[in-house]
Amino acid sequence: MNESDMDVIHSKKHLRWSLTIICLILGLILTIIFALSIGPVDIPITTIFKILFRFPKSWPDSYGIIVMEVRLPRILLCALVGSALAVAGCAMQGLFKNPMASPYILGISSGAAFGASLAIVLGISIGTGVFAIPFMAFIFALVTIFIVYNIARAKGRVPMETLLLAGIAVGAFFTAQVSLMKYIAGEELRSIVLWLMGGFWASSWDKVAIAFPSILLGVGAIMFFSRDLNIMLTGEEHALDLGIKIESVKKIILIFASLVTAAAVAVSGIIGFVGLIIPHIMRIIVGPDHRILLPSSCLVGAIFLIWTDTLARTMIQPTELPVGIITASFGAPFFLYLLRKRKRITGW
Repeated sequence: MNESDMDVIHSKKHLRWSLTIICLILGLILTIIFALSIGPVDIPITTIFKILFRFPKSWPDSYGIIVMEVRLPRILLCALVGSALAVAGCAMQGLFKNPMASPYILGISSGAAFGASLAIVLGISIGTGVFAIPFMAFIFALVTIFIVYNIARAKGRVPMETLLLAGIAVGAFFTAQVSLMKYIAGEELRSIVLWLMGGFWASSWDKVAIAFPSILLGVGAIMFFSRDLNIMLTGEEHALDLGIKIESVKKIILIFASLVTAAAVAVSGIIGFVGLIIPHIMRIIVGPDHRILLPSSCLVGAIFLIWTDTLARTMIQPTELPVGIITASFGAPFFLYLLRKRKRITGW
Protein backbone atom coordinates (compact mmCIF):
# COMPACT_ATOMS: atom_id res chain seq x y z
CA MET A 1 0.00 0.00 0.00
CA ASN A 2 1.56 3.29 -1.09
CA GLU A 3 1.45 6.67 0.66
CA SER A 4 -1.40 8.08 -1.47
CA ASP A 5 -3.60 5.08 -0.57
CA MET A 6 -2.87 5.68 3.12
CA ASP A 7 -3.83 9.35 2.74
CA VAL A 8 -7.15 8.36 1.14
CA ILE A 9 -7.88 5.91 3.98
CA HIS A 10 -7.05 8.53 6.64
CA SER A 11 -9.15 11.21 4.93
CA LYS A 12 -12.14 8.82 4.68
CA LYS A 13 -11.75 7.92 8.34
CA HIS A 14 -11.61 11.57 9.45
CA LEU A 15 -14.63 12.37 7.26
CA ARG A 16 -16.56 9.50 8.85
CA TRP A 17 -15.56 10.69 12.33
CA SER A 18 -16.58 14.27 11.52
CA LEU A 19 -19.98 13.16 10.23
CA THR A 20 -20.50 11.01 13.33
CA ILE A 21 -19.78 13.92 15.68
CA ILE A 22 -21.96 16.33 13.65
CA CYS A 23 -24.89 13.86 13.70
CA LEU A 24 -24.51 13.33 17.46
CA ILE A 25 -24.37 17.10 18.13
CA LEU A 26 -27.56 17.55 16.10
CA GLY A 27 -29.09 14.62 18.00
CA LEU A 28 -28.21 16.28 21.32
CA ILE A 29 -29.72 19.62 20.25
CA LEU A 30 -32.94 17.92 19.10
CA THR A 31 -33.04 15.89 22.31
CA ILE A 32 -32.80 19.05 24.43
CA ILE A 33 -35.59 20.76 22.46
CA PHE A 34 -37.93 17.75 22.58
CA ALA A 35 -37.23 17.19 26.30
CA LEU A 36 -38.05 20.86 26.99
CA SER A 37 -41.49 20.37 25.47
CA ILE A 38 -42.34 17.20 27.45
CA GLY A 39 -43.79 17.26 30.97
CA PRO A 40 -46.96 17.75 33.01
CA VAL A 41 -47.47 20.92 30.93
CA ASP A 42 -46.95 20.19 27.22
CA ILE A 43 -45.38 23.19 25.51
CA PRO A 44 -45.33 23.35 21.68
CA ILE A 45 -41.86 23.12 20.13
CA THR A 46 -42.44 26.39 18.25
CA THR A 47 -43.00 28.10 21.60
CA ILE A 48 -39.81 26.50 22.96
CA PHE A 49 -37.85 28.05 20.08
CA LYS A 50 -39.45 31.45 20.68
CA ILE A 51 -38.60 31.35 24.40
CA LEU A 52 -35.01 30.19 23.85
CA PHE A 53 -34.25 32.72 21.13
CA ARG A 54 -36.02 35.66 22.80
CA PHE A 55 -38.72 36.24 20.20
CA PRO A 56 -41.32 38.96 20.93
CA LYS A 57 -43.42 37.57 23.77
CA SER A 58 -46.54 35.68 22.66
CA TRP A 59 -46.77 32.96 25.32
CA PRO A 60 -48.08 32.76 28.91
CA ASP A 61 -45.67 33.80 31.70
CA SER A 62 -45.87 30.29 33.15
CA TYR A 63 -44.35 28.82 29.95
CA GLY A 64 -41.28 31.02 30.25
CA ILE A 65 -40.78 30.08 33.91
CA ILE A 66 -41.25 26.35 33.21
CA VAL A 67 -38.75 26.35 30.31
CA MET A 68 -36.05 28.69 31.64
CA GLU A 69 -36.19 28.05 35.39
CA VAL A 70 -37.39 24.46 35.73
CA ARG A 71 -36.71 22.32 32.64
CA LEU A 72 -33.66 23.93 30.99
CA PRO A 73 -31.32 23.80 34.04
CA ARG A 74 -32.46 20.23 34.72
CA ILE A 75 -31.84 19.11 31.13
CA LEU A 76 -28.44 20.84 30.96
CA LEU A 77 -27.48 19.19 34.26
CA CYS A 78 -28.54 15.80 32.83
CA ALA A 79 -26.36 16.46 29.77
CA LEU A 80 -23.36 17.43 31.92
CA VAL A 81 -23.69 14.43 34.25
CA GLY A 82 -24.32 11.98 31.38
CA SER A 83 -21.31 13.19 29.41
CA ALA A 84 -19.10 13.19 32.53
CA LEU A 85 -20.00 9.62 33.52
CA ALA A 86 -19.68 8.30 29.96
CA VAL A 87 -16.24 9.87 29.42
CA ALA A 88 -15.01 8.78 32.86
CA GLY A 89 -16.26 5.23 32.17
CA CYS A 90 -14.58 5.19 28.78
CA ALA A 91 -11.29 6.36 30.31
CA MET A 92 -11.50 3.79 33.14
CA GLN A 93 -12.21 0.97 30.69
CA GLY A 94 -9.22 1.99 28.60
CA LEU A 95 -6.99 2.34 31.64
CA PHE A 96 -8.00 -0.98 33.23
CA LYS A 97 -8.32 -2.69 29.81
CA ASN A 98 -11.65 -4.01 31.05
CA PRO A 99 -15.08 -3.31 29.49
CA MET A 100 -16.72 -3.81 32.90
CA ALA A 101 -14.90 -0.90 34.55
CA SER A 102 -17.01 2.13 35.46
CA PRO A 103 -16.53 5.59 37.02
CA TYR A 104 -17.52 4.27 40.46
CA ILE A 105 -15.03 1.40 40.45
CA LEU A 106 -12.58 3.17 42.80
CA GLY A 107 -15.09 3.82 45.59
CA ILE A 108 -15.74 7.40 44.48
CA SER A 109 -19.52 7.08 44.79
CA SER A 110 -19.28 5.66 48.32
CA GLY A 111 -17.04 8.52 49.44
CA ALA A 112 -19.38 11.08 47.88
CA ALA A 113 -22.39 9.40 49.50
CA PHE A 114 -20.73 9.64 52.92
CA GLY A 115 -19.97 13.34 52.39
CA ALA A 116 -23.58 13.98 51.36
CA SER A 117 -24.94 12.03 54.31
CA LEU A 118 -22.81 14.09 56.72
CA ALA A 119 -24.37 17.24 55.28
CA ILE A 120 -27.92 15.82 55.35
CA VAL A 121 -27.88 14.18 58.80
CA LEU A 122 -25.38 16.18 60.85
CA GLY A 123 -25.46 19.47 58.96
CA ILE A 124 -21.68 19.38 58.49
CA SER A 125 -20.64 21.29 55.38
CA ILE A 126 -18.33 24.04 54.17
CA GLY A 127 -21.17 25.31 51.94
CA THR A 128 -24.59 26.68 52.79
CA GLY A 129 -28.04 26.34 51.27
CA VAL A 130 -28.10 24.63 47.89
CA PHE A 131 -24.29 24.24 47.95
CA ALA A 132 -24.11 22.29 51.25
CA ILE A 133 -24.68 18.73 49.98
CA PRO A 134 -22.87 19.06 46.58
CA PHE A 135 -19.73 20.55 48.17
CA MET A 136 -19.45 17.80 50.79
CA ALA A 137 -20.09 15.07 48.20
CA PHE A 138 -17.47 16.58 45.90
CA ILE A 139 -14.83 16.95 48.65
CA PHE A 140 -15.27 13.39 49.95
CA ALA A 141 -15.19 11.94 46.41
CA LEU A 142 -11.81 13.61 45.88
CA VAL A 143 -10.62 12.52 49.35
CA THR A 144 -11.57 8.94 48.44
CA ILE A 145 -9.53 8.87 45.23
CA PHE A 146 -6.58 10.47 47.08
CA ILE A 147 -6.70 7.72 49.74
CA VAL A 148 -7.13 4.92 47.18
CA TYR A 149 -4.30 6.21 44.99
CA ASN A 150 -1.86 6.54 47.89
CA ILE A 151 -2.71 3.08 49.23
CA ALA A 152 -2.11 1.52 45.80
CA ARG A 153 1.10 3.42 44.97
CA ALA A 154 4.30 1.43 45.44
CA LYS A 155 7.80 2.55 44.43
CA GLY A 156 6.44 5.32 42.24
CA ARG A 157 4.13 2.99 40.32
CA VAL A 158 0.40 2.32 40.57
CA PRO A 159 -0.49 -1.27 39.57
CA MET A 160 -4.05 -1.31 38.22
CA GLU A 161 -4.96 -4.49 40.12
CA THR A 162 -3.86 -3.01 43.44
CA LEU A 163 -5.71 0.23 42.67
CA LEU A 164 -8.90 -1.72 41.99
CA LEU A 165 -8.62 -3.70 45.24
CA ALA A 166 -7.88 -0.55 47.24
CA GLY A 167 -10.95 1.10 45.67
CA ILE A 168 -13.16 -1.84 46.66
CA ALA A 169 -11.86 -1.78 50.25
CA VAL A 170 -12.16 2.00 50.74
CA GLY A 171 -15.57 1.97 49.04
CA ALA A 172 -16.76 -0.75 51.44
CA PHE A 173 -15.56 1.35 54.41
CA PHE A 174 -17.48 4.44 53.27
CA THR A 175 -20.56 2.34 52.45
CA ALA A 176 -20.54 1.14 56.07
CA GLN A 177 -20.35 4.76 57.28
CA VAL A 178 -23.32 5.67 55.05
CA SER A 179 -25.26 2.80 56.63
CA LEU A 180 -24.41 4.26 60.04
CA MET A 181 -25.68 7.68 58.92
CA LYS A 182 -28.92 6.07 57.70
CA TYR A 183 -29.31 4.29 61.05
CA ILE A 184 -29.09 7.53 63.02
CA ALA A 185 -30.79 9.73 60.41
CA GLY A 186 -34.29 9.82 61.88
CA GLU A 187 -36.43 12.23 59.85
CA GLU A 188 -33.61 12.76 57.32
CA LEU A 189 -33.57 9.09 56.25
CA ARG A 190 -35.79 9.79 53.23
CA SER A 191 -33.41 12.52 52.01
CA ILE A 192 -30.41 10.16 52.15
CA VAL A 193 -32.26 7.34 50.38
CA LEU A 194 -33.46 9.67 47.59
CA TRP A 195 -29.95 11.09 47.15
CA LEU A 196 -28.47 7.58 46.94
CA MET A 197 -31.01 6.66 44.24
CA GLY A 198 -29.83 9.56 42.08
CA GLY A 199 -32.06 12.16 40.49
CA PHE A 200 -32.44 15.67 39.13
CA TRP A 201 -35.57 16.91 40.94
CA ALA A 202 -33.55 19.52 42.85
CA SER A 203 -31.83 20.87 39.71
CA SER A 204 -31.06 24.59 39.50
CA TRP A 205 -28.81 27.02 37.67
CA ASP A 206 -26.60 27.01 40.80
CA LYS A 207 -25.95 23.28 40.38
CA VAL A 208 -25.21 23.76 36.68
CA ALA A 209 -22.66 26.42 37.71
CA ILE A 210 -21.12 24.02 40.27
CA ALA A 211 -20.76 21.11 37.85
CA PHE A 212 -19.90 22.86 34.58
CA PRO A 213 -16.27 24.04 35.21
CA SER A 214 -15.06 20.73 36.70
CA ILE A 215 -16.75 18.58 34.06
CA LEU A 216 -15.57 20.76 31.17
CA LEU A 217 -11.99 20.75 32.47
CA GLY A 218 -11.96 17.01 33.19
CA VAL A 219 -13.58 15.90 29.94
CA GLY A 220 -11.28 18.16 27.90
CA ALA A 221 -8.18 16.85 29.69
CA ILE A 222 -9.17 13.19 29.21
CA MET A 223 -9.80 13.76 25.49
CA PHE A 224 -6.39 15.39 25.21
CA PHE A 225 -4.85 12.06 26.25
CA SER A 226 -6.89 9.94 23.80
CA ARG A 227 -3.81 9.10 21.72
CA ASP A 228 -1.90 7.99 24.83
CA LEU A 229 -4.82 5.73 25.82
CA ASN A 230 -4.73 4.16 22.34
CA ILE A 231 -1.01 3.42 22.63
CA MET A 232 -1.33 2.06 26.20
CA LEU A 233 -3.91 -0.46 24.97
CA THR A 234 -1.19 -2.07 22.83
CA GLY A 235 0.88 -2.79 25.97
CA GLU A 236 2.93 -0.80 28.46
CA GLU A 237 6.29 -1.88 27.01
CA HIS A 238 5.29 -0.67 23.55
CA ALA A 239 4.02 2.59 25.04
CA LEU A 240 7.35 3.10 26.84
CA ASP A 241 9.23 2.50 23.58
CA LEU A 242 7.16 5.26 21.97
CA GLY A 243 8.07 7.71 24.72
CA ILE A 244 4.82 7.65 26.70
CA LYS A 245 5.33 8.36 30.41
CA ILE A 246 2.92 5.65 31.52
CA GLU A 247 2.74 6.40 35.24
CA SER A 248 2.25 10.12 34.64
CA VAL A 249 -0.49 9.47 32.07
CA LYS A 250 -2.22 7.00 34.42
CA LYS A 251 -2.11 9.54 37.24
CA ILE A 252 -3.47 12.39 35.09
CA ILE A 253 -6.31 10.31 33.61
CA LEU A 254 -7.25 8.95 37.04
CA ILE A 255 -7.30 12.44 38.54
CA PHE A 256 -9.49 13.92 35.82
CA ALA A 257 -11.80 10.89 35.59
CA SER A 258 -12.26 11.14 39.35
CA LEU A 259 -12.81 14.90 39.10
CA VAL A 260 -15.65 14.61 36.58
CA THR A 261 -17.19 11.68 38.47
CA ALA A 262 -17.04 13.64 41.73
CA ALA A 263 -18.65 16.68 40.08
CA ALA A 264 -21.41 14.51 38.58
CA VAL A 265 -22.14 12.64 41.81
CA ALA A 266 -22.14 15.88 43.80
CA VAL A 267 -25.05 17.40 41.85
CA SER A 268 -27.11 14.31 40.99
CA GLY A 269 -26.48 11.61 43.57
CA ILE A 270 -25.42 8.14 42.48
CA ILE A 271 -26.53 7.29 38.94
CA GLY A 272 -25.14 3.91 38.03
CA PHE A 273 -24.39 2.12 34.76
CA VAL A 274 -24.18 5.18 32.44
CA GLY A 275 -20.39 4.93 32.44
CA LEU A 276 -20.64 1.18 31.80
CA ILE A 277 -23.26 1.02 29.06
CA ILE A 278 -22.46 4.00 26.84
CA PRO A 279 -18.69 3.47 26.22
CA HIS A 280 -19.28 -0.20 25.45
CA ILE A 281 -22.08 0.52 22.96
CA MET A 282 -20.04 3.26 21.27
CA ARG A 283 -16.99 0.98 21.10
CA ILE A 284 -19.12 -1.46 19.09
CA ILE A 285 -20.43 1.33 16.81
CA VAL A 286 -17.38 3.57 16.20
CA GLY A 287 -14.48 1.26 17.14
CA PRO A 288 -11.86 1.29 19.90
CA ASP A 289 -9.93 4.41 18.82
CA HIS A 290 -10.27 6.84 21.75
CA ARG A 291 -9.97 9.86 19.44
CA ILE A 292 -13.54 9.18 18.27
CA LEU A 293 -14.70 6.93 21.12
CA LEU A 294 -14.33 9.60 23.85
CA PRO A 295 -16.21 12.47 22.10
CA SER A 296 -18.95 10.16 20.79
CA SER A 297 -19.39 8.61 24.27
CA CYS A 298 -19.57 12.14 25.71
CA LEU A 299 -22.42 13.15 23.39
CA VAL A 300 -24.34 9.86 23.59
CA GLY A 301 -24.01 9.87 27.40
CA ALA A 302 -25.66 13.29 27.47
CA ILE A 303 -28.45 12.17 25.10
CA PHE A 304 -29.05 8.95 27.03
CA LEU A 305 -29.34 10.59 30.44
CA ILE A 306 -31.64 13.37 29.16
CA TRP A 307 -34.05 10.78 27.76
CA THR A 308 -33.90 8.52 30.84
CA ASP A 309 -34.58 11.54 33.08
CA THR A 310 -37.47 12.60 30.80
CA LEU A 311 -38.85 9.07 31.20
CA ALA A 312 -38.33 9.23 34.98
CA ARG A 313 -40.25 12.49 35.34
CA THR A 314 -43.16 11.54 33.07
CA MET A 315 -43.79 7.84 33.81
CA ILE A 316 -45.85 8.30 36.98
CA GLN A 317 -47.01 11.92 36.82
CA PRO A 318 -47.48 14.01 38.89
CA THR A 319 -44.67 12.36 40.91
CA GLU A 320 -41.40 11.11 39.41
CA LEU A 321 -39.03 8.20 39.70
CA PRO A 322 -35.36 8.62 40.65
CA VAL A 323 -33.44 8.44 37.37
CA GLY A 324 -31.00 5.99 39.00
CA ILE A 325 -33.79 3.39 38.98
CA ILE A 326 -34.23 3.78 35.20
CA THR A 327 -30.50 3.62 34.40
CA ALA A 328 -30.07 0.57 36.67
CA SER A 329 -33.01 -1.12 34.93
CA PHE A 330 -31.20 -0.69 31.62
CA GLY A 331 -27.72 -1.25 33.01
CA ALA A 332 -28.07 -4.38 35.14
CA PRO A 333 -29.15 -6.67 32.24
CA PHE A 334 -26.42 -5.14 30.08
CA PHE A 335 -23.83 -5.82 32.79
CA LEU A 336 -24.97 -9.45 32.97
CA TYR A 337 -24.60 -9.67 29.19
CA LEU A 338 -21.02 -8.39 29.48
CA LEU A 339 -20.27 -10.92 32.23
CA ARG A 340 -21.68 -13.76 30.16
CA LYS A 341 -19.74 -12.65 27.07
CA ARG A 342 -16.52 -12.36 29.11
CA LYS A 343 -17.11 -15.80 30.60
CA ARG A 344 -17.40 -17.33 27.11
CA ILE A 345 -14.16 -15.64 26.02
CA THR A 346 -12.02 -16.23 29.13
CA GLY A 347 -13.60 -19.43 30.43
CA TRP A 348 -14.50 -18.18 33.91
